[in-house]
This record gives sequence, structure tokens and C-alpha cells, in this order.
Amino acid sequence: MEELAAVTLAYLAGSIPFAFLAARRRGVDLRRSGSGNVGATNVLRTSGVPLAVTAMVLDAVKGAVAVVIAQRLTEGPATPVAAGLAAIIGHIYPVWLQFRGGKGVATAAGVFGVLTPLALAAAMGVFVVAVFVSRYISVGSVAGALTLATVAVIDDPPTAVVAGAIVAALVIVHRHRGNLARLAAGTERRIGQRI
Repeated sequence: MEELAAVTLAYLAGSIPFAFLAARRRGVDLRRSGSGNVGATNVLRTSGVPLAVTAMVLDAVKGAVAVVIAQRLTEGPATPVAAGLAAIIGHIYPVWLQFRGGKGVATAAGVFGVLTPLALAAAMGVFVVAVFVSRYISVGSVAGALTLATVAVIDDPPTAVVAGAIVAALVIVHRHRGNLARLAAGTERRIGQRI
């Protein structure tokens, strides 16, 4: 029963659309502005840096909180990993916004900051370098997600954490399939490029 409660709470927490709420303070509906994505990158494009940073931090916090609550309620790593994945899925498919959310990157950072800090640190380093070199947030996000899964395997945390990192990376890459198609076509927007 505690396991189900932890995962359900994690999904609901993950569903809180902080990016949507932050942009709304500026009168912007992310679903109808910019890229249409309900995430921190679209907040950056449509509402500025301070609100984008706020949304990103809050998205990470909700992922971390979901895992910590699951750790308090249950034993072993499996339920915290499931709760972390539920928070990521909640962010991507939020019940409050007709299941239309963001891409899960910041929420995943919060989740794996608790579950495997070393893998997250490596992923963040790769993210920063990839964005600095390419000027594409999508490139950093995909590179960071793949790094997270790779380092999790190498670092050898519990099997459930490795599996969770791989699943999260696959979900994030899948959510960026449109960005990858635009990168291939040369139409992806760089940082600072307004829509």
C-alpha cells in the first residue's frame, strides 16, 4: 500500500506544471506560445531567464521530493526509482494540463540527484559543455540523458537505479525526437533565438 501511495503521490507532484505557472505570471500560455512545449526552455524563450530558472529549479525539486518521500515510506531502491520515474512521467503527461507537459529533463535531474549523484554530476557537466559548444539546449539535454544512463551503469548503483536511469534516458531522448529531426533539417532554434 505504501508503494502505491508513494508512486501515486510522485506522479501527482510531477504533474505540477511549474513552467506553465511561471509563464502565466507574464500572461503567457506556453501551450500557445513559442514552441508550444510546457517546459523551462519555452519559458526561457517566451518569458525570460529569471522565470525559466525558477521553473527549472522547481521542476528539479519536485523530482527530488518524490524520491525522498518514497524512500521514507518504503524499503529498498525499487519504489523510490518507480516514484522518480512516475514524477518524470507526471511532468511529461500532467493530469492538470490534459497530459500535455514538458520533456522531463529538469525533473529527471532532481530524481537522479538523489538516486545517483555521481551520474547526475557527469550528465550536468556534459549538458553544460554540449550547450556551450552547440548553442542548442536540445543537444545538451540528449547528451546529458545518455551520459546519465552510461555513468549509472559504470558507477554500479543498485540494479533498479541503473534500470531507472536507462528508462529515463530513453524517455527523454524520445521526447526530443522532434528536436532531433529539426537538428537534422537545420531548423532547430539556438539559445537566444526568438520564435
